[in-house]
Amino acid sequence: MTLFDLAVKNIRRNMKSYSLYIGSTVFSILIYFTFATLKYSNDISGAAETSKQIQGVMGAAAFVLMIFVAIFILYSNSFFMKKRKKEVALYSLLGVRKRSIGFLMFFENMVIGLLSLIIGVVLGFLLSRALLSILLKLMGLDVVAGFTFSTGALINTVIVFFIIFLVTSLMGYRVIYRFKLIDLFHAEKKGEEVPKARIVTVFLGVLALAAAYVIALQDLMDSEVWRVLGLATPIVIIALTVIGSYLLFHSVLVYVLSALKRNPHWAWKGLHMMTASQLLYRIRGNAKTLTIITVLSATTITSGGAVFGVYYNAEKNVEMYTPYTYMWEGDPQTIDPAIIESEVSFNSKMIRVPLASYEMEYAVIDETTYHTLAKNLKWPEVQKLQESEIFAIDAYYDERWSDKLESVIINDTDYKVAKFFDQALFNVGTLGANAIVVPDQLYEEMDSDEKLLQAVNVIDYKKQIEVSNELAEATENFSSATADYNSSIESLGALLFVGSFLGLVFLVATGSIIFFKMMTEAEEDKAKYAILHKIGVSNKDMKRTIRGQVGVIFIAPLLLGLIHGGVALTATSNLLMMDFLVPVVIWMVAYTLIYAVYYIATVHNFNKLIRRSYLEG
Repeated sequence: MTLFDLAVKNIRRNMKSYSLYIGSTVFSILIYFTFATLKYSNDISGAAETSKQIQGVMGAAAFVLMIFVAIFILYSNSFFMKKRKKEVALYSLLGVRKRSIGFLMFFENMVIGLLSLIIGVVLGFLLSRALLSILLKLMGLDVVAGFTFSTGALINTVIVFFIIFLVTSLMGYRVIYRFKLIDLFHAEKKGEEVPKARIVTVFLGVLALAAAYVIALQDLMDSEVWRVLGLATPIVIIALTVIGSYLLFHSVLVYVLSALKRNPHWAWKGLHMMTASQLLYRIRGNAKTLTIITVLSATTITSGGAVFGVYYNAEKNVEMYTPYTYMWEGDPQTIDPAIIESEVSFNSKMIRVPLASYEMEYAVIDETTYHTLAKNLKWPEVQKLQESEIFAIDAYYDERWSDKLESVIINDTDYKVAKFFDQALFNVGTLGANAIVVPDQLYEEMDSDEKLLQAVNVIDYKKQIEVSNELAEATENFSSATADYNSSIESLGALLFVGSFLGLVFLVATGSIIFFKMMTEAEEDKAKYAILHKIGVSNKDMKRTIRGQVGVIFIAPLLLGLIHGGVALTATSNLLMMDFLVPVVIWMVAYTLIYAVYYIATVHNFNKLIRRSYLEG
């Protein structure tokens, strides 16, 4: 039997142990291959005007995914190497040469990698049409996805993952050379000293997180920290968040678990003492894992929630600056009366208004026109203008950096702004964001060129792209909510697709890392549970202990990750001036539900391994 045959035999024998590792790797390859396929897709390049941007997004996503998957596979492989060290030591004890053992581990890793690569590419090819259909749907494109195989995507995927698996295989080869025989036998038995709770560490952890939150939630325009640090500020926020999370897990968990152990009412109930002791003895390793999980969760929640939030608000954003479906300069055009909700013809003039140190150009309409336009947009009624009053409109007004217009000089007369509106009365693309409303008499007296404009609202404006295209060719200074919405959905749909699937990969990696961690600890603890079974501890108590032990490792980073993500998304929504509440809640609930599936799977497998150990004993 050759070393290669022995490697294949070992994989078959340990397939249950490798199943999640292979499954996670296959999923990562599937997503990477899909992104690579979409990057070269003719359906996207032929259907979308923003195809180059979308292909660029896909390329960038594939690169990020490549880096992340490489780190994840290397991290996951290290768990399995620890589990295999006793087996490696047995080979060495039986007289097998180190070189042969090294090649055996090398072949095993390569076979697993190549097997995962084949399965991932095949599934990626079979699912690429479905994923492409999802992308086209998110982009609002009415196109039937083709079923084609991309040679370029295949070559790209094979090269990337062959290199990754080659590196992990070389790491496996080096295991026998890096440790002494006695170290390999006791690799799973190395414990940690019980750490002591330090108030200083708790204080520093809380202080670091508080500082990160305060800086993140500050207004960019007024913040002294952002002014001094500049582009380095996000890096400082991330560093403080990571450090604070680690210190919090390392210190707060120690403090809580130590306090619980000292409480006789809790400690001597069931197997609580054992659960607390096991978590304490592994707190350093757990603190690192929990920090990694927290950062991954916060990254996934923040990036996915932000993209979903912007996509969710796409329609609202379009209507904010393009309140009329179509607007153009010139004569009325023929549009199917059945789809028209309202249409207005009105005149406007342009004037330059001197301000403090510069002049600003404003569109001018009379009061009668204002009431007609405002009624169509369902604006609340306002008082009539007095002779010395005007209304002012600034669709881009932001109190953080905009000056509010208070008075205007027209024809050498000072007119006070009776009411200021910070939303668009007409399409910004046609008449601009700044306008003033003057009394009808004053409008007639103004000596300025006048232009005729048309404003039309139609039924189900998002689907009237053909009408929009016809009007765009036939008119001047044309703006269209239909075209703006479709363009926005195309680009944001691609970003949502990328963000969702990258988030899913991060979530799979997050759940897998915890699973690997807990299964490694289950292997180490099975002898203890076997002893508990022999002395009469019930299965119900042991299952409750396992649920609690696994629950701490799952719930703690999830809660902190949700808090980190919530703060980051609050800062993002404030910056973009959008309401992210609904999409963020949806995103967080979806993330938590998928995360819970990993918890259930981990508890089930932990119980199964422990039960098998004491049944065999």
